[in-house]
Amino acid sequence: MKHLIWGSLLAASLSSCSALFGEEVARLPVNAVSTAGREVVRETSLPLRKDDVLAVWSDMDMAYDGEAPVRFQILVLKNGAPFNQLEIDPTEKNVSVGEVKTSLNGKTNWRFSGKNAEVTIPENATYTFKARLIAANNPTLLIKRAEVVLKK
Repeated sequence: MKHLIWGSLLAASLSSCSALFGEEVARLPVNAVSTAGREVVRETSLPLRKDDVLAVWSDMDMAYDGEAPVRFQILVLKNGAPFNQLEIDPTEKNVSVGEVKTSLNGKTNWRFSGKNAEVTIPENATYTFKARLIAANNPTLLIKRAEVVLKK
């Protein structure tokens, strides 16, 4: 009986997390900074319906000395034609999960998953999301993980 209760509680807590944070529908593992000589672009296509709301999350793990501004640039295509363009600072988030940030003597280690934006879908179509990561010039910047996560 005890296992049945724990199983029910676990299932209830997981479904409430899904309702609160959304269900992941795509992940774009960029995981590197694009430079003039090396573009790193990841993409995914999703069939979406009118009035769907996609939450754009970032899943980050990085280290750097000083400052290291980073941005995701996301191009959204609707049935292959340009539709929208987003530029997201992954550190500016309105919901954060599992955030750990340590700074010591100017060196920062920072990992988190955070909600950055929402996109409302205007009509039924196939939408393609193309993402790349850009950063200010900082040779100490180490990207361990930099992923765009789309949730419904």
